[in-house]
Amino acid sequence: MHKPGEIRVLALGIVRQGDRVFISEGYDPVKQQTFYRALGGGVEFGETSLEALQREFQEELQAEIKNIKYLNCQENLFTFNGQPGHEILFVYECDFVDPKFYQIEEITFMEKKRKKRALWVECDRFRSGELRLVPEQFFKYLS
Repeated sequence: MHKPGEIRVLALGIVRQGDRVFISEGYDPVKQQTFYRALGGGVEFGETSLEALQREFQEELQAEIKNIKYLNCQENLFTFNGQPGHEILFVYECDFVDPKFYQIEEITFMEKKRKKRALWVECDRFRSGELRLVPEQFFKYLS
């Protein structure tokens, strides 16, 4: 996790196919709420956000990405597990190199010591409010 009062810089990649998106599932134990966010992770000192995005997809999913297109940079202020958070998000759109990733329903991966799930989700499930997408500004990338 991050230290209190720290602003984290993240690179996140949105992978779409038709009207579905490959997305990571998270859970906030304090809010007792499941949420979904784009895959990716922290930018390390000395690496660009693009390099971080490629590294994170490789580390978490053993996946190479292509057709990487920068979309936006945005700030995200939030509360997770009862703690305030502050992130600067570099948002990219990308595709998987290996077509097998478009065939599978979900992948379980490790993030630090936490077991997490990444899965294909129909975008309508976020639009209808059935599932919670974070940050909410990401809705604009699903249209």
